[in-house]
Amino acid sequence: MQRPAASGPLVGVALVIGSCLSLPFGAAVAAQLFPVLGPWGVTSLRVAIAALLLVVIVRPRPRAWTRSQWLAAVLFGVSLAAMNGFFYAAIDRIPLGPAVAIEFLGPLVLAAVLTRRLADAVWVGVALLGMALLGVDGLVGAEPLDPLGVVFILIAAGFWVMYIRMSARVGALIPGSSGLAMGLVVAAVLLIPVGVPAAATVALDPQLLLLAAVTAVLSSVIPYSFELAALRRLPQRVFGVLLSLEPAFATLAGWLILGQDATPLRLLAVALVIAASVGTTLGVRRDRRGDGPAGPFTAPIPLPD
Repeated sequence: MQRPAASGPLVGVALVIGSCLSLPFGAAVAAQLFPVLGPWGVTSLRVAIAALLLVVIVRPRPRAWTRSQWLAAVLFGVSLAAMNGFFYAAIDRIPLGPAVAIEFLGPLVLAAVLTRRLADAVWVGVALLGMALLGVDGLVGAEPLDPLGVVFILIAAGFWVMYIRMSARVGALIPGSSGLAMGLVVAAVLLIPVGVPAAATVALDPQLLLLAAVTAVLSSVIPYSFELAALRRLPQRVFGVLLSLEPAFATLAGWLILGQDATPLRLLAVALVIAASVGTTLGVRRDRRGDGPAGPFTAPIPLPD
């Protein structure tokens, strides 16, 4: 009886790592669609396809939902649409490495706010240093970052915080993956104005449709499903720091897939990020006993009703 509960945090860690592995490959595929569909068009198609797939698989029944469940799903959808749209708009203007580093200010600040022990604050600091080094690495010897791109990625960082909070809320109120499916439906509806032209273009080209579908699976279905499941097993502050693995895997994917050089500074940044993630992972079991997992989501910052 106690074994599943004890292994819960470790499963949560594995789910976050799986999410971090999936996202860089999805971003690499999405980037190939930008010249044809634009960042917001890619966002719309990716979210719409992901919503369709999950609705077919999960078969949500929202008619019986309460007002609180609907509000959580709608706010979750808003965060999904804005976070992804502004992220793609940013990486259309600035390099992926600095963009990911800047966007991580969102969850790192959340982790710092939610932390309760000195050790947690230290690991957050280590991860933040790794993010800073990734950002510096993207600037050294490169062209200056586009100011509008920086603004876009900062907006995405803010909506990422909202996404983490609303993921926890949805996971607490709505069983299974129904909340995720309906959140994606809400996001798809919000993105219709920018999605119609992209859909018309894709309908005439099966290859573009295939790339859009692959992007949806790698960048939406897999990571969001894994992260929602992880938030049921991990405290939100632990989840926030574990997500620091994403830029590490993004660096690896950039080297393997896009041919980006792994400079000494970037490797040092990756090492710091991994160290922070390992340190947080070692404290997961103690965190589980101390303040509980992300579900029932007892957090010092009130979640919206």
